[in-house]
Amino acid sequence: MYRLLIADDEALEREGIEWIVNRMMPDTFEIFHAENGRMAIQKAAEFHPHIVMMDVRMPGIQGLEALKEIKAQNPNVKMILITAYEYFEYAKQAISLGVQEYLVKPAKRDQIAAVLERLVNEIKEDRRMRNEQLAIRDKFFQLLPLAETEIALHLMSDQVNETEVGHLADILQLSAQKGCALVVAFPELGDEKKRVYDTVKNLTHSMVKDQCDSVVSSMVHSHMAIFLLGKKQAADEPIKEGAVQLSSKLAEALQRQCDIAISVGIGSVLMDVTGIRRSYYEAVFASKYDNKWGSICRFEDLNMTDRHEAGMAADQPPLDGDPAGESSYVELAIRQIREEREQSTSNMLDRAMAYICERFAEELSLEDVADHVHLNSYYFSKVFKQQTGETFIDYVTRLRIDKAKELMKGGELSLKEVCYSVGYKDPNYFSRVFKKVTGETPSEYRMQH
Repeated sequence: MYRLLIADDEALEREGIEWIVNRMMPDTFEIFHAENGRMAIQKAAEFHPHIVMMDVRMPGIQGLEALKEIKAQNPNVKMILITAYEYFEYAKQAISLGVQEYLVKPAKRDQIAAVLERLVNEIKEDRRMRNEQLAIRDKFFQLLPLAETEIALHLMSDQVNETEVGHLADILQLSAQKGCALVVAFPELGDEKKRVYDTVKNLTHSMVKDQCDSVVSSMVHSHMAIFLLGKKQAADEPIKEGAVQLSSKLAEALQRQCDIAISVGIGSVLMDVTGIRRSYYEAVFASKYDNKWGSICRFEDLNMTDRHEAGMAADQPPLDGDPAGESSYVELAIRQIREEREQSTSNMLDRAMAYICERFAEELSLEDVADHVHLNSYYFSKVFKQQTGETFIDYVTRLRIDKAKELMKGGELSLKEVCYSVGYKDPNYFSRVFKKVTGETPSEYRMQH
């Protein structure tokens, strides 16, 4: 039910309106009365009405003043101004308060019902739009962690697509014009991996949010990358200081909460996507420089001899020291990022397909399968199409039709039984789908096979 507040200094007017409303729109409103402006304000604060019907002329606080106060308390309230002919000028003033409906005394029952019905429909539409916006917002926030992982991988990868990075940065509402990278390296974590990942991510976002933007990668090859980002005109020092402070806090928190010693490498503050990627290379090298757990090393603190001996040329990623100099630690890490990503996708797809094959004859939706593999349905749909070349619906349809053909060849079931056995409830719809896929109706297929 909706809450309706009737404010009028004449009791007969209030009771007459209530009688009309209950008769014309039964079981629609819970009705409250107010005999003056002050009472109207108090009742509105107490009961939060959806609609207020206010007489413009009352003792004490006038109707317009009361409506103004009520609107300040509840901006979404719908307002109806009740006025006599001689006070019709008040209706013009009411427009500034957002009053869109008015009734002139004595109002007929049809007029009262029509005005209330319009406002109830507005309230319903407002709720529908608000729920729609909340649903969209919820989906958006579900995608944010995926966007953060994706932009981190772009900044770590040797195939940097600046357009894609810019688009992802816009989604995350951050700047990627300048920044530095941190690489947090871990010993073997075992079952602690998720706990460590959550600690690093949550502490990073909470600690640096007032100084600069941050992006945290997934955990790859026993290390995580953190990117501290800012606008082009931002000073370097706050980012540098933030990197050192964050490194210390991460080391302290992981030692205390997880009993794990880490090593952290910090790259230089550099410009643009290419520079930030370079900073990641520096951070990788710095994280391995001391080769002992518990160290925090800034690449800028290393002298040029150290860099040269490590194979650090000005335009090349740091070498891992293998004699042939054929690969760098970064290249290995990137390769493993890709391999782990592909393996993760492959494992997810294997689980999804096994689930589909097990349940395709039931009522099975894309959302059901996405939930089973713990993915957002939009992201799962995108990955499924990329990896299989088919949409989810096309894949399930093909499984069902293949199974139907197999059952028809056996000859033990009627076509209707075949239809139900492969997940269709309507034989006519099954026949249409079967013909679309095979070019033959089920009857024709059975006759020829």
